[in-house]
Amino acid sequence: MNRRIIRALAPAAVLGVAVLGAISVVAGSGAGASTTPTTAAGTVAQAQAATTTTTVPNAAYQTTRENAGTANSSVQVFNSSGKLVAYGNKNITYVAPSSSLIPLGEAVFMQNCASCHGVEANGVPANGTPGAYPNLRGLGPATIDFWVESGRMPAADPRSVQAERHPPRLSHTDALAIAAWVNSLDPATPYIPHINSISSASVSDGFSLFALNCAACHTITGGGDALAAGTNAPSLRNIPATQVAEAIRTGPGNMPRFTGNLSDAQVRNIVAYVTGYIQHPSNPGGFGLGGLGPVAEGFVGLALGVGILALIAFWIGDRS
Repeated sequence: MNRRIIRALAPAAVLGVAVLGAISVVAGSGAGASTTPTTAAGTVAQAQAATTTTTVPNAAYQTTRENAGTANSSVQVFNSSGKLVAYGNKNITYVAPSSSLIPLGEAVFMQNCASCHGVEANGVPANGTPGAYPNLRGLGPATIDFWVESGRMPAADPRSVQAERHPPRLSHTDALAIAAWVNSLDPATPYIPHINSISSASVSDGFSLFALNCAACHTITGGGDALAAGTNAPSLRNIPATQVAEAIRTGPGNMPRFTGNLSDAQVRNIVAYVTGYIQHPSNPGGFGLGGLGPVAEGFVGLALGVGILALIAFWIGDRS
């Protein structure tokens, strides 16, 4: 009788143990998944990469055209934090100043620039007069670097109509440092341009583009000329390639900015023409008279040539 009861209850006991075991396994696996998920090594790396978001600063001078001075270029380089540090293509590479220069830039700015542009580089000086001097925030490193490297800033006379080019008062490192600090306040492009393989640029195309876009102010010989209200278009005969490109992209002073209508390839061609034929002209006829142009050369020819001939004629007349 006892054996019959045991045989009847045995299957039920086995079934109960199995059910309880299944419940415990399911509960245990659920708890483990919520705390320590098992993920493949490759998936972890992908997840970490996905959490690093890339940031592209606003363009100070907007354009939708690719490879025209703003970050929408063929090549973009980001650092480990996802910050855009360089962009460009085979013609021009735009590079941001190193972030390690920011502390130096702040110190140099406070010593040389803050009295006019304000301690926050927003154009509000110590007397609190807004708009008295330009706001530098959001202009991009190329703008800041151009004005400092060309010796126009710090200005000898902040109230002059136009800041003239001078030997730079600050070093190259100081200029980059100021650009790095100002750009850290409100990041923007364009970055500082570096011309690639300028020797292989098309000088003939550069001359055509220069004649179309630049000669009206700078003259066809690049000697510069007077403009309205006491301003002038400066001479281009002693300007480094980087500053030529910076001026084209940022439009300092009265100069229009050429961002969008000129590609990087076209800018490189203009730079090649300016730094080549304008700064090192060929004078197959002899003395170039400074490349001042046909009017000035004609005046010199008239004054000297006719004058010398007149003296010779008088000399011959006296002898006779």
